Amino acid sequence: MALKAVHVTDVPSLDLVPENASLALCSSRFPNGVEMGRSGFKMPKFVVIGHRGNGMNVLQSSDRRMRAIKENTIMSFNAAATFPLDYIEFDVQVTRDECPVIFHDDYIYSEENGAVFGKRITELSLSEFLSYGPQRELGNEGKVLLRKKDGKVMPWNVEQDDPLCTLQEAFVKVEPTLGFNIELKFDDHIVYEQDYLVHVLQTILKVVFDYAKDRPIIFSTFQPDAAMLIRKLQSNYPVFFLTNGGCEIYEDVRRNSLEEAMKLCVENGLEGIVSEIKGIFRNPGTVTKIKESKLCLLSYGKLNNVPEAVYMQHLMGIDGVIVDMVKEITEAVADMIKPAKSGEGESLTEGSGKVQGNSKPQFSQQELSFLLKLIPQLIQI
Repeated sequence: MALKAVHVTDVPSLDLVPENASLALCSSRFPNGVEMGRSGFKMPKFVVIGHRGNGMNVLQSSDRRMRAIKENTIMSFNAAATFPLDYIEFDVQVTRDECPVIFHDDYIYSEENGAVFGKRITELSLSEFLSYGPQRELGNEGKVLLRKKDGKVMPWNVEQDDPLCTLQEAFVKVEPTLGFNIELKFDDHIVYEQDYLVHVLQTILKVVFDYAKDRPIIFSTFQPDAAMLIRKLQSNYPVFFLTNGGCEIYEDVRRNSLEEAMKLCVENGLEGIVSEIKGIFRNPGTVTKIKESKLCLLSYGKLNNVPEAVYMQHLMGIDGVIVDMVKEITEAVADMIKPAKSGEGESLTEGSGKVQGNSKPQFSQQELSFLLKLIPQLIQI
């Protein structure tokens, strides 16, 4: 891949949408739709988004829930759809023969004759990509699927397995009212040519425009230039910039803080930010600045599997969370973030610090201010 700076000022705005295409910004899960206009993109409520469907796989985890269903598969997406989710999030890459497929890692691993080998997703053909793991055709056996994490390679063993899939399949086979948060996946270690990025994004957009219909769509990406380009290539769907919020440092300074993320969004007309929640908790004052900039703010991270951390985000004005524990967090959100009924408890249980069933914690502005000052000290910096 050639190393070349990306400039988007000369990229034309492309009209790839049929005249009768829907804006696809509302569904039965959002009865009033979502607002997208001059005043900024707005979520109609606090949203919960399933990470890679029903949750990412952590193969080395002792928690069986992290190995229950293969991530980024039709099975995982439809399992998530049985809960009151608003969106599922998944990762899209484009194969060598120009087919958008759903897979998180840059490389896919297998084993043959005792030797482990990995191949880059974007260098595989569609048929090669689909040849890994379980196969849809009865009697066919796919390549053994392994995963490499932190230098360690292990079998990708889950309790419920499912074949790898394409973006088109997801549109066709997943519950149609469930929104898609499509993460445009690129390698952190490559500086991409502008023409390459444009081509990949156009390939993905064609599938979206052909199959989205009324499904709510959000685009997101960690790649700053891809975020700018996808906004320039289409205006139907909101674009969010993904950031670690300063939790990790990159050569590209645009990725290194919430302030840089906000600047990128404002200057390029993006609708929002998706940040690692630790980055927000370490610097809670940025939430006000982001909201004043008319940007939507979502979060991701392990802390989003803790109900109390999710409720704190609701109080802070964050618009939604991406979670792995879909069942537990959707239940907690339904319980905690609802109008309090007469006679219901409205405070944290003394001593336990846990939110109890049918309770909705309430904090005064003074208490909330204290908690916002305390949180950064609780997070390991």
